[in-house]
Amino acid sequence: MSTITENQKNLSSIQKSTSMESLLIAFLEWIPLSVGRGLRRLAYRTIFAHIGTCVEIQTGVEFAYTGSIEIGDWVRLYRDVRIRCLGNNSKIRLKDWAHIDRGVDIKTHWSGEIEIGEHTYIGPYTCLSGNYIKVGNYCLIASHSGLYANNHIFEDSTRPIVEQGNSYKGIVIEDDCWLGSGVKVVDGITIGQGSVIGTGAVVTKDIPPYSIAVGVPAKVIAKRDSKAQHPVEAEVRQTVSSSELLPQ
Repeated sequence: MSTITENQKNLSSIQKSTSMESLLIAFLEWIPLSVGRGLRRLAYRTIFAHIGTCVEIQTGVEFAYTGSIEIGDWVRLYRDVRIRCLGNNSKIRLKDWAHIDRGVDIKTHWSGEIEIGEHTYIGPYTCLSGNYIKVGNYCLIASHSGLYANNHIFEDSTRPIVEQGNSYKGIVIEDDCWLGSGVKVVDGITIGQGSVIGTGAVVTKDIPPYSIAVGVPAKVIAKRDSKAQHPVEAEVRQTVSSSELLPQ
């Protein structure tokens, strides 16, 4: 019960912090032209842990604990994005040139860390949640995907699952990976550098570098640097090429 009470206190603090931050951002985002841009730059530098140059934050973006959020240069946050740290010890880092498309939800847990690498694109309505998630540089994650770096503990059938806490292992997506639309990655997974994950796949095991994986659960069907990919070229095209990765 003490854990639940502490979490409730943290949630109350988060709600107050989010309300104040939302009011400030909502007020400033409607001020037009160079005056508005100047005021936003000044205000954001006082509330974020770090905010770089030439950052674009569109309307409807929601933050919690901005003091734990670092935003690099040339980052773009589209409408209705939510970026939330659920604790003073958590961190979210968006590195240079990261583009976070509409409706993306990024949330650390109580002492978590989430990092989005340089030149990485996160597609619309994707969810990243947990205590440790690292997405590398030059990655493409298409719409409606999910990276869930946590699990509910449920072994004790005599207690509600919600009272049994969570387990955390972490998720790592290495550089230059492409995840098609609707891909789900469960806790404890590493997807190796240069890999391609087909649309709708559920990744439950580590994926070696430069692999092409499809299906539920995801299975490696080819290697990008191997002639073995040619017999399954049609299947790969069908499962990954239909994803809409980049904004129009």
